[in-house]
Amino acid sequence: MVATKTGASLAPTLRDVAQALRDLAATQRELAVALAGPKATAKLVLILPLVGVLFGIALGFDSFGILFTTVPGGLCLALGTGLMVAARSWSRRLVRSATLHDPMPGLELDLLAIAVSGGAALDRARETVADSLSRCGLVTFDSQRTIEEVLTLSRCAGVPAADLLRSEAEQARASARSAAQEAAARLAVTLMMPLGLCILPAFMLLGVAPLMIAVLSSTVIGL
Repeated sequence: MVATKTGASLAPTLRDVAQALRDLAATQRELAVALAGPKATAKLVLILPLVGVLFGIALGFDSFGILFTTVPGGLCLALGTGLMVAARSWSRRLVRSATLHDPMPGLELDLLAIAVSGGAALDRARETVADSLSRCGLVTFDSQRTIEEVLTLSRCAGVPAADLLRSEAEQARASARSAAQEAAARLAVTLMMPLGLCILPAFMLLGVAPLMIAVLSSTVIGL
């Protein structure tokens, strides 16, 4: 659509778009790989309280009975469940914060480079790119300021805008990859917060507390 409206050569346009899409796919794959470990950790730690309950049953204690039929057990069940729900919500927010917010970094820059390479005026090229992105339902983030800076540099330095726009698009994808890797590494550490503040207390309430209640109850009855 951009090439048709701006008169850009179709073959180079297809080559440039294909390369841009390959770069974007590589960025998404790298992000998925980087987040795989932290996501698996978040899912694994959520089952620890259930493991504690099953461990108590394996030792011969009626953990479910204590949790559902006694007042102290009911309090432990309510608090432990609340902590697990909080931990799940917290972990999901942390994972979302580490996800790439712009699914297609640099795409608008690449499309604008194609538009101006066809000889279209800058205003018409930008309108064409914006219309094409809108028609395809694509949303880009924080590109307008970058575009203005690139176009200003092009006018001041006398460098073709298309080359600068392509270079900036490649830089945007490289920055997105670095930011994603940094966020994934940071996520592996921040996920320890819901583990320490929510999951471990829930483990104590759902797995350990019923055992103590059972021991104390049997001791009182024995006396």
